[in-house]
Amino acid sequence: MTSARYLLALDQGTTSSRSILFDSEGRQIAMAQREFRQIFPQPGWVEHDPFEIWDSQLATAREVLARAGVKARDVAALGITNQRETTVVWNRRTGRPLANAIVWQDRRTAPACADLDARGLAPTIRARTGLVLDAYFSATKLAWILDNIPDARQLANEGALAFGTIDSWLLWQLTGGAVHATDVSNASRTLLFDIRRNCWDEELLAMFGVPPSVLPVVHASSHPYGDTAPGLFDATIAIGGIAGDQQAALFGQACFGRGRVKNTYGTGCFMLMHTGDVCLESRNGLIATRAAQITTEPQFALEGSVFIGGAVVQWLRDGLQSIKSSADIEALASSVPDSGGVVFVPAFTGLGAPYWQPDARGAILGLSRGSTLAHIARAALQSIAFQSAALLQAMLRDLGDSHGITELRVDGGACANNLLMQFQADLLGFPVLRPKVTETTALGAAYLAGLACGVYSGTEELAAHWQVERTFLPTLPHERAAELMQRWEHAVAQATLQSP
Repeated sequence: MTSARYLLALDQGTTSSRSILFDSEGRQIAMAQREFRQIFPQPGWVEHDPFEIWDSQLATAREVLARAGVKARDVAALGITNQRETTVVWNRRTGRPLANAIVWQDRRTAPACADLDARGLAPTIRARTGLVLDAYFSATKLAWILDNIPDARQLANEGALAFGTIDSWLLWQLTGGAVHATDVSNASRTLLFDIRRNCWDEELLAMFGVPPSVLPVVHASSHPYGDTAPGLFDATIAIGGIAGDQQAALFGQACFGRGRVKNTYGTGCFMLMHTGDVCLESRNGLIATRAAQITTEPQFALEGSVFIGGAVVQWLRDGLQSIKSSADIEALASSVPDSGGVVFVPAFTGLGAPYWQPDARGAILGLSRGSTLAHIARAALQSIAFQSAALLQAMLRDLGDSHGITELRVDGGACANNLLMQFQADLLGFPVLRPKVTETTALGAAYLAGLACGVYSGTEELAAHWQVERTFLPTLPHERAAELMQRWEHAVAQATLQSP
């Protein structure tokens, strides 16, 4: 049992890098955050500079310790949680990336996925990985870099290149290039990992043209990964946890058993239901994935991913310039009693689960002369809840009548919006529970690290820390909620028909 009192979580997201310091009771002590550039070289392409990610993440880690007045020697362990699927390839000798990171939102490899599908390979990929064949995941992004960056494939064949999702890139930097590894939750997002056999799959590697030498070693999410390199902090810190952001949030929400569901409202929306040691194959547009785990025994989850969640609010701010800050959306949307019949389908980068329509484009329907920016703002907020409700309905269909789901636990920045949370409860017909600590992604990473270094005895202790801040009870009649969902599904069909 360590005597250090704090846990440090590095929360590397799609639009910003954050570091959060927690005490051993899971209470947030301090936070630091820095945004970094979003790079859009072509329509549908989204990139990040890997060094900007690293520099911003290291800066926030140092800043949060300074802000809290805590020395690195007082930190028991560090945990990493990260935007998933985003792909980095770097030179093992120089440590320099070959190109910008290709972000999970990027759609450039949709034609490659269509080609693989036409060759009849999608069922094999689905059976091995639990995932649908889509440009969202890492394998085709990695193949694109190998095929389009000069000398990349030759260097890969010589064993000179390393591939990783953002966790692996940060781990490499934190350890001074000593450790090239990932955890099962991130590995399961690549289209290259057999989630049942718990290993990289040789047939899938050949299918995507990926040499095994570029791959990281895969460990449990709670694991002694190594120590930070000297000089980064005033003392070395043990790195004890890694999990993809959504699996980390599931863990931080104390959803440790079958049937526990959480939804994270971030740039996208991500709903995960823990399915225990059962890998449940979805028949309703969802995916199976590995949950964060503290031993080598496989744990699974059913997941649905919405590409554009809180990002629709950013678009209202930056694109339409209808609000000055994202926090202004609730007041503007609340200035009208409803959306006035306006339905907003924010398919800016296609539609994710359960629709999987990569070519769909955003649409605002139901406009009239009486429509205002307030109606569009309310419809934009409602679009986040509609997409999330579609995910839970798909989960219920997969589980059948004996689902046992009684509540939805929520986190992420947009869950602070009371209007959105109430509408979410109304659509679902379930209570929506917002915890006292909503930074559950970072908290999950901290918990995983704490388990690895002996701060916690097990998940029972962690479950006792979880506390609800507010419960949103459904107030809408079931028939009205069903009517609204039908209107949403009609709008989705229209957006899909309008795709090029």
